[in-house]
Formats: sequence, C-alpha cells, structure tokens
Amino acid sequence: MKKGLILIVFTIISVSIIQAQDIDKEKDNIKAVIQTAYVDGLQNKGEVKDIEKGFHPGFNLLGINHNTLTKLPIYSWIELFENRKEKDHEPPTAEEKITCDYLLIDITGNAAMAKIQLNRNNELLFTDYLQLYKFEEGWKIVSKIYFRH
Repeated sequence: MKKGLILIVFTIISVSIIQAQDIDKEKDNIKAVIQTAYVDGLQNKGEVKDIEKGFHPGFNLLGINHNTLTKLPIYSWIELFENRKEKDHEPPTAEEKITCDYLLIDITGNAAMAKIQLNRNNELLFTDYLQLYKFEEGWKIVSKIYFRH
C-alpha cells in the first residue's frame, strides 16, 4: 500500500514538473515573438518580414481618443512604420532604442495575454496588454490595448 501511494505521489509530482516546464517553454516562445516582431520590429525599426511573422493579419491595435474607441489594423500600422522608416532609415541610437520589461504572461490552452512595459532611456512610455493565440505555425499577436504614461 505504501509503495503504491509513493508511486502515485511521484507520478503527480513528475507530471506537474513536466507541465511547468512546458508552460515556461511557451512563455519563452511568446517573449521571443513579442521581442522580434513588436519590440525589435515595430518599435526599433526592424524588418517587415519579422513583424509580419509575429502578428496575425487580423490584428488590431485598440486605443481611446477623446472617449472614442479607435482601431488600427496591422496592415495600416505596418504602412505607418514603413513611411517612418523611409524618412529615417537609421537604426535607433542607444538613447532612442525601446526596451521591454515582461511583467506577466498568462497562458490558458492556445490563448495568452502578456503585460509588458516599454521604456526608452529609462523612461516608462507604455504599459501594453498583448493578446496572442497559438496557431499551427506558432504564437501570433492578435490584439493590443495600452496605456501611455
């Protein structure tokens, strides 16, 4: 009886450890998508192909302007990005570069939410809430809301 109980406890602990490792791996995958597509891509004048890889084509940036909800689809945001990059194609200086703090990543099945903060030169600029879904090809950012500090 004792051996059976010990085996059950050991199995439960092993399964819990494996699940925690899987969650940590998924969190790392989500951070990589956010870093490459959003922070290094859109925020720091990266490559459009990296941006498009990390954002779902149905992505929308939601905001509030004069008590009205605004919506910017990813294709419009990329167009603004390309226009900005065309005018100033130099990479950002150390003082201009946006950095990211990952405050929270919460995953349930194939859905996730990341709370991040964007900083420039040690100044807090935005707190963003990014929503992601995991598709066959991996995690994609599907929407964003934010607070400008």
